[in-house]
Amino acid sequence: MKQGSSSRRVNEQARQVIAEILMFEVADPRLALVTITDCEVSFDRSVCNVYYSADKGRYDEVARALKAASGRIRTQMGRKLTWRVAPELRFFVDKSVDQAERIAIALKNERDRRASDARED
Repeated sequence: MKQGSSSRRVNEQARQVIAEILMFEVADPRLALVTITDCEVSFDRSVCNVYYSADKGRYDEVARALKAASGRIRTQMGRKLTWRVAPELRFFVDKSVDQAERIAIALKNERDRRASDARED
């Protein structure tokens, strides 16, 4: 979907506000070390898809914690933003960090293998 500067600004504003709320206003320890990687706010600002990253083994735990805290996050978001409505929040795991880590490990293994082969020659 093509984004104009206005929608990019709205998405970034939502991301920053949600990250601040998680960091300073939600006291759930299950949400420690959760990173909000992106937000996509609908054109009418009624829905906000929130993408987050966490440790691999904690995806289910973090999803439950975000679902439990979504009402509080939405309320705080409504207070901090000057939008007509506080958007419905939908949370999605962003596994791109895991994929990048897997690729980095594969590249390192290949580099090590090539170095090992070069030493044997």
